[in-house]
Amino acid sequence: MGSGGGPLRAQRYGDMTTDTLACRLLLPDGANKGRILWPYALTLGVYHLVALLALLPWFFSTTGVVLMVAGLYVFGTLGINLSYHRLLTHRGLVCPKWLEYTFAILGVCCMQDTPARWVAVHRRHHEHSDQQDDPHSPLVNFFWGHVGWMLVENRDLERLEIYSRYAKDILRDPFYRRLESLLYPTIIVASWALFFLAGLTWVLLTGGVLADAVQFGLSLLVWGVFVRTVFVWHITWSVNSLAHLWGYRNYETTDDSRNSWFVALIAAGEGWHNNHHADPRSASHGHRWWEIDATFMIVQLLEKVGLATSVVRPSQRPSDTRVDD
Repeated sequence: MGSGGGPLRAQRYGDMTTDTLACRLLLPDGANKGRILWPYALTLGVYHLVALLALLPWFFSTTGVVLMVAGLYVFGTLGINLSYHRLLTHRGLVCPKWLEYTFAILGVCCMQDTPARWVAVHRRHHEHSDQQDDPHSPLVNFFWGHVGWMLVENRDLERLEIYSRYAKDILRDPFYRRLESLLYPTIIVASWALFFLAGLTWVLLTGGVLADAVQFGLSLLVWGVFVRTVFVWHITWSVNSLAHLWGYRNYETTDDSRNSWFVALIAAGEGWHNNHHADPRSASHGHRWWEIDATFMIVQLLEKVGLATSVVRPSQRPSDTRVDD
């Protein structure tokens, strides 16, 4: 359990029931550790390897680093937190379709699968949170909850089956259906080209030589795309792993979700995870005055300028005493 402790719970594993403070789960029934999903495994491996090129001075540029940091918010906060999570999965707000699609494209550039797939897996997580059917509970083990669940076959997550149950509303929209085809990889490759060509073109237009232009373009590609994507991955995965193991609890939920100030800091408010599991539809994850939720600040800004409506606020507030005190 997390640093805040927590109540003892009865947890059933097959025919065995055990009270434990460090609950452990079996792998989901549909998971097959003997069958690696090579497209996912190779993609994760290649991205991490290319990101390591940032350690070589030749690939460094101040502009690349700035784009990487800015990208954590532009792509991670807007694309994943706001679009994939709070808007599409939980319908915590409504945006004009042109803006919704723009945010979704930013999410696609984070390489966390299509919106329908992301939504379906996350909705299943909420339905079975920290139970054996949870796709990525860290109560199996930390590595499984953080990234391992994506690397092996899980029959429960086969696209047709999981889509029909959890993502019908997403796939009614022709735009999201098109993202299930070649449009998804096309957007990703186009984002690579955009970063590289922007750097290349800038140097050539300002009188630089081709070699310098290529170097600058590659620095933007490595830092602005690959390093940024790897950081966004681990930030998102930390919500699945760290925020179910360490932290405090405002609410007595049926899972082990935790409020983690560290995850909230790096994930722009997503780390107030116990609050979120207690009130999933709320677009605001910070329920106490000091639980800063940067993503919800963006939602509030959009609401003020008329670009967000039907914003769902918390339906409950925590008592003065935390449940794990």
